[in-house]
Amino acid sequence: MTATTHVALDLLNKAHSPETASAIFTEKILHKPLRLRPTSPDPNSQDARAHRRLQQLRKQEKSRRRKKPKPLSAKEKRISGIYEIPKESQQYALYVPLYRMWLGYMWEILGMVKGKQAWVTAQAAGSKIASADFHGAKLCVVRSKCVSLVGLKGIVVRDTKFTFQIITERNELKTLPKNHTVFQFQLPQPDAIAETLDLKSDKDILDENMGANALVFEVHGDSFEHRAVERATKKFKPRNLAGL
Repeated sequence: MTATTHVALDLLNKAHSPETASAIFTEKILHKPLRLRPTSPDPNSQDARAHRRLQQLRKQEKSRRRKKPKPLSAKEKRISGIYEIPKESQQYALYVPLYRMWLGYMWEILGMVKGKQAWVTAQAAGSKIASADFHGAKLCVVRSKCVSLVGLKGIVVRDTKFTFQIITERNELKTLPKNHTVFQFQLPQPDAIAETLDLKSDKDILDENMGANALVFEVHGDSFEHRAVERATKKFKPRNLAGL
């Protein structure tokens, strides 16, 4: 069996005599490890500055993932038109269910129970009505400095700080300013209206189906110049209002 010689010794024998090759092999190769440089640098052998930089980048990436998206500004909201009601959605019939929900909402906050007639006074219910949400209410303009607005009525689809936007029975979107305007809405007793109302019976519900004991409210738009969310947490105090 032929002994296998070291590959380095074979190469040295080709360039030197056997004695010289053996001496070089023993001195330079046999008792020393052969260190080979890797093709790519070891990540663990980076200098401290590069290591700190890597940690900082990882921390920034982690913080960016946790950070909440920045809310849109008022200008961006206007440009995007997220609050605009498209033409195909300006249909009175679409908002009748919203009006029914609003009736139940008002019955609840005023403590009106079916089968029992409720007595509501301005002092007891004034602050509740002032802080209520009017999305879905059916309002009618009874007084205003703008005469052309008197008589307009419809379901509120948007309650902003200074305006009410309503959908009329003619499927028209109207914007009503709150300033110098008095609105009227009627609230029937819970047992005066059937639980299921169709569009036909709801069309003139303010005039025909309210019943004799319906509650009629008039609210001054000057007192409602707050967003619906802000009104819910605001405390209202009785005060005198200048006449229209």
